[in-house]
Amino acid sequence: MAPAQIKRRAFISLLGGAAVTWPRAARAQQSKKIPRIGVLWPNPPATFEAMRQGLKDFGYVEGQNVAFEFRWAEGKLDQLPELAADLVRLQVDVIVTLAPQATLAAKHATQTIPIVFVAMGDPLASGVVASLARPGANLTGTTRMISEMSAKHVELIKEAVPSLAKLAVLWNPTNSSHAPALQAVHAAGRALSLQMQPLEVRAAAELDGTFDVIVRERADGVLFVADPVFFIALKRMADFVTSSRLPAIANFTEFPKLGGLIGYAPSIPDEFRHAASHIDKILKGARPADLPVEQPTRFQLVINLKAAKALGLELPPMLLARADEVIE
Repeated sequence: MAPAQIKRRAFISLLGGAAVTWPRAARAQQSKKIPRIGVLWPNPPATFEAMRQGLKDFGYVEGQNVAFEFRWAEGKLDQLPELAADLVRLQVDVIVTLAPQATLAAKHATQTIPIVFVAMGDPLASGVVASLARPGANLTGTTRMISEMSAKHVELIKEAVPSLAKLAVLWNPTNSSHAPALQAVHAAGRALSLQMQPLEVRAAAELDGTFDVIVRERADGVLFVADPVFFIALKRMADFVTSSRLPAIANFTEFPKLGGLIGYAPSIPDEFRHAASHIDKILKGARPADLPVEQPTRFQLVINLKAAKALGLELPPMLLARADEVIE
């Protein structure tokens, strides 16, 4: 066979091999799966932007190398189990939850898909982890340590209002983190010689009746224990304490910005950045059981000085000096 024919056949053979190889490469590239994160939250809050930013810090951009499957309960917490089951049917790679009710719904829906909870009140008391250092099973995340936080709220509002004698404490008995938090609140109240008035609120629809009780029983301060029910109703809460001329504190820094007196809570960007770190590690092969639950290290104190003046309060200079933000 002539050398030219040999070269021609070799060239055709090379083309044929390339034709086989290129489709394989294209299929391999197409088959490279973009991870899907299931989002199970009680309501679609603006704080999800902090989750997006946290993931972006680790190189994840929606639509490029990560996709979200959103399941919002729109404030209807009884829908969370069904929404969690839906995410499991979709076989998402990770489920990220906000609020104990969402975390427990996800926990009951799957024992295999990794779950990362954000700002969990008390994961130990709620029974979702074996320990903070080694969570076990398929869950890990970040905690607000709600018992310690709620006790701190009692101290802060008493510092702001030294004459405070009777404190109404709104809590949700369906929140698995709240029973130990209420115990911590009572202990802090006893240490400060405060009369505590615990009031159960299971849903936002019960708030107006609870507000009537607060006025009727003549509480002279209000504490809202962190819960989705209260986050959804922040504006109503702020309007009530403003119109009733009551000093109040909540575990949400948004609360004083809406008219309440004090908000004290962990840094939201930090919480979501820690959660994003867990998600990143899990997507790279880590087991949730081996990732310690992150505890807050930075807190934000926001005080509404305008609200204080309307209440006739002269806040201690030392308290104002510790504030991260003062609204005037």
